[in-house]
Amino acid sequence: MATSTAATLEKVVSLCKRKGFVFQSCDIYGGLNGVYDFGPLGVALKNHIKDLWIKEITQFPEDVVMLDGALLGHQDVWKASGHLENFSDPMVDCMNCKKRFRADELDLEKPCQSCGVKNWTDVRQFMLMFQTQLGAMSDKASTAYLRPETAQTIFTNFKNVTSSTRVKVPFGIAQIGKSFRNEITPKQFLFRVREFEQMELEFFCSPDESDKFFDLWLQRRRDFYKKLGLNKENLRFRKHKPNELAHYSKYCTDVEYCFPFGWKELEGIAHRGDYDLTQHSNHSGKDLSYFDATTNKKFMPHVVECSVGVDRLMLTILFDAYREDNVKGEQRTYLALSPTLAPITAAILPLTKKLSENAHKLFIDLKQKGFSVQFDEAGSVGKRYRRQDEIGTPVCCTYDFDSENDACVTVRNRDTLAQERISIDAVASYLQKLKA
Repeated sequence: MATSTAATLEKVVSLCKRKGFVFQSCDIYGGLNGVYDFGPLGVALKNHIKDLWIKEITQFPEDVVMLDGALLGHQDVWKASGHLENFSDPMVDCMNCKKRFRADELDLEKPCQSCGVKNWTDVRQFMLMFQTQLGAMSDKASTAYLRPETAQTIFTNFKNVTSSTRVKVPFGIAQIGKSFRNEITPKQFLFRVREFEQMELEFFCSPDESDKFFDLWLQRRRDFYKKLGLNKENLRFRKHKPNELAHYSKYCTDVEYCFPFGWKELEGIAHRGDYDLTQHSNHSGKDLSYFDATTNKKFMPHVVECSVGVDRLMLTILFDAYREDNVKGEQRTYLALSPTLAPITAAILPLTKKLSENAHKLFIDLKQKGFSVQFDEAGSVGKRYRRQDEIGTPVCCTYDFDSENDACVTVRNRDTLAQERISIDAVASYLQKLKA
């Protein structure tokens, strides 16, 4: 059985729509460029990714608390953070075909890649934040912005968290939520979009311990990606060169994955120093420093940030899990998703519809025990296996005529195609061990 792992963007996009992972938003109206809706399987996969991330960052000795910040942000927040001044991309248009491009991704000495004519507009900066108005009046005072990142609501709530809880530095504030960027050229499916979900951790520590915690969180994120089971040959940790660093960063390392369209950033791990709290303290007039009762010292905490997009990580996992092989002369497509991430843990398949009633009892029992399972009685068992393989279901449990006598089902493994007979009473514990 020869297996190919060569996923293409076209194959993954097709599978996502066909199987209910991702849909083009407003599809019946022609779609909204750079905006996507997540179907039932996509929601399940994203939830498993988020659950795993939360479990991972909260297992360590230091406290990590969760925040759910607002999507709309006061314009002064983005002035203090530097977004209003700096959060833009260089934009250029082709005067001939009217296509728009990011200027930093083109050689403007060459003709347009779309029409072959060299006739460019001047390069101008394009603001990436979505602006809106609050209330009935459309004036400068009512201007607000959809947040382009979740981090700033963490920084502006730093004092609220420390004064309302018992957390002490060093500790982290984590958040999972939507962010919005008015990208000039959304592309490569979920990789660059206008609306996306982020998982961010801002870890606050004393200045003299910040280097230690940067190294510590860098190793912890290495361990996280190891647990995800991504192909290590397609994963690398790349340290930023001095000329790449953002103005607020002391150090930064990107987690990069080799997509079909090249090596691209998956997560950023940055030492942000005290830039953010200092900026918001200066602009708001509120003291955001921290008093350490143990040392009797007051200081502005430094921050180590770990930031990854849920949608982008989901896309990475789908690329990494995509497989094609040949089983008995028939081509098979399947997703080699880990049982921890797979949207469906197991499928319950009655051999014929005559056996559906008793097989359905097993299905309901597993659902009530908290397992994500599907019941499928339509078509041949072989076709049902293929359907489950394509969405990454790790095992299928077939209830056959012998099950009526021996109270067992045949469990078939997605990856090895191996089958084994186990007791119906043991299925729940079998699935629990599979997910462990």
